[in-house]
Amino acid sequence: MTKLIITLLCALFSLSVNAKGKWKDYKKIEKRIVAPIFPDREILITDFGATVYGKADDNQKAINNAILACSEAGGGHVVVPKGKWITGGIRLQSNVNLVVSEGATLLFAFDTRLYPLVKTRWEGVDCWNYQPLIYAYECENVAITGKGTIDGNGSQDTWWGMTGYEGWGWKEGMETQRFGVRDTLLKQCNDNVPVDQRRYGMGYGLRPQLINLYLCKNVLVEGVTLLRSPFWVLHPLMCKNLTVRNVKVWNEGPNGDGCDPESCTDVLIEGCTFHTGDDCIAIKAGRNVDGRKPECLSENIIVRNCKMEDGHGGVVLGSEISGGARNVFVHDCQMDSEHLDRVIRIKTNSCRGGIIENVFVRDITVGKCGECVLKINLNYDPKEVFGRGHNPIVRNIHLDHITCNSSQYGIYIIGLEDVLNVYDIHFRNSRLNGVSKQPMRIEGMVAPTDVKGLVINGTKVK
Repeated sequence: MTKLIITLLCALFSLSVNAKGKWKDYKKIEKRIVAPIFPDREILITDFGATVYGKADDNQKAINNAILACSEAGGGHVVVPKGKWITGGIRLQSNVNLVVSEGATLLFAFDTRLYPLVKTRWEGVDCWNYQPLIYAYECENVAITGKGTIDGNGSQDTWWGMTGYEGWGWKEGMETQRFGVRDTLLKQCNDNVPVDQRRYGMGYGLRPQLINLYLCKNVLVEGVTLLRSPFWVLHPLMCKNLTVRNVKVWNEGPNGDGCDPESCTDVLIEGCTFHTGDDCIAIKAGRNVDGRKPECLSENIIVRNCKMEDGHGGVVLGSEISGGARNVFVHDCQMDSEHLDRVIRIKTNSCRGGIIENVFVRDITVGKCGECVLKINLNYDPKEVFGRGHNPIVRNIHLDHITCNSSQYGIYIIGLEDVLNVYDIHFRNSRLNGVSKQPMRIEGMVAPTDVKGLVINGTKVK
């Protein structure tokens, strides 16, 4: 009882203090986010031997040599001209802008020999795995720009569903073994096995990301179209000062998140379009033991003027969120699809934990969504077994001026059974029509939601 009273007092204190400061830090964060500038130097990949008729390994060497030469010369632009260029894994270097020209396609071969093991994260857990198709590690001033296409070559015949490759399947036909590998990695994390001993790749089937920029500063991804990723599409990891602008993502593969900034600081995602087989934007912060470090916090993130089509969630925090997230601003976005399940989604559990706070959302226009406008779930993936006992906290969440024409629920919150760790939730000045089941569905211990000015199916919620 004493613990419950203390938690309630904390909730009331948070309600009186945090609500006054919403949006106050937005301009400060926006001002800090500045896209990198590159020297005028321009290098064509054809200068290093790449050809539209070339083999993937030959083009891979040519592109990587061009990038390295550009970086060593002081930086500049490495240009992929018009045409289809089949290649293997590409590694970016500091002070290089990889420009995929209009009419150009980088098509990545389905051949794991072309993706050597590198240090990365897979579903929030540190490991060595196949090099993501485009990868950077500990770089400064890096960019991927242009009006061309980056095609990960994912399909049921390649990364997404092939059986028999490397002795067994990536997805279909061998689900038990695939998830057995994932559980092995999670156990290594839980047991604090050194990262250098967590080596995967050949024979394990942990699909690589399309783009993974790891421990980088001053990053820009702009204008490109990203297709058919083997796994997550755009995965900035522990980056600082990141801009993702006017990017188009079309990816219907499994675990095909659109943009997953993980443990990043000072992030701007604007003007992008997402059509995904999983979450459109998912803010992450490491998983379990690997996420419970100060450097894993995700903070100071702006999402604006984006369009979300199909996907599990429009803007999501979690589920790999052990490091916590704060100061997230989402505004002026459009979402519309019966296959877009949730508009704003927060998901975690007592294995992952994390404090998610200071999330401000306003001016979101929704046509249809499949399940609900706001979903908070502190019991996501209830069968997870590694490392229970880290209860998450969700607080100071503000939604304002949201319109939606069709959903099953307006608000759906699943709290913990015995601890009040969801509080200071505000949903104001919004109109939700076509709610077919319940305006508000609450499970577990959840503090009352502030709903001033919220109208659902024509009735003002009190």
